[in-house]
Amino acid sequence: MPHTAEWKVRLHLFEDDEGTTKAHVVLDTGTTALTARGSAHRHPADADVPEIGDELAAGRAMVDLAHQLLQTAERDIEGVAAPRPGVPRTTA
Repeated sequence: MPHTAEWKVRLHLFEDDEGTTKAHVVLDTGTTALTARGSAHRHPADADVPEIGDELAAGRAMVDLAHQLLQTAERDIEGVAAPRPGVPRTTA
């Protein structure tokens, strides 16, 4: 049976006066929402290129989100009594 879904992702970026960029990402699946965060701090000797801070902070927030999604999937797999990914099945 085919399955389609649309999940919405909102990514907000904020930069403060000290060169720290923060990212806040929200994934809305329609039935649940996951929130993740990431940040990047510009060294004072580095050039002020806001796009780089945005990319780093957003990337780190997305990595955090990816980890949360994988953990959620593992819990869901355990909930339906299926073996975890990468764990070989044992036969009796």
